[in-house]
Amino acid sequence: MCTNSPSLLFYKLVKMSGSANLVAMKKIVHQLRFEASINRVKVSQAAADLQQFCMQNALQDPLLTGVSSSTNPFRPQKVCSFL
Repeated sequence: MCTNSPSLLFYKLVKMSGSANLVAMKKIVHQLRFEASINRVKVSQAAADLQQFCMQNALQDPLLTGVSSSTNPFRPQKVCSFL
């Protein structure tokens, strides 16, 4: 939980003096207006968008398609036969 959330600041206002109280209340109003202006997306829409993105990019995903051994930097190194 955020320590500077408007609800926590509201409870701290009770113990403040007049001018400090006014400044704190202005900060709370500013924060609440900012949070109210945020454009929200429904979870169902975000999930559908994410699923569509994953399906569109599945062929370029090395975790799904695998990595060819010629381009894999982590492949086991060949043993030197001169020994």
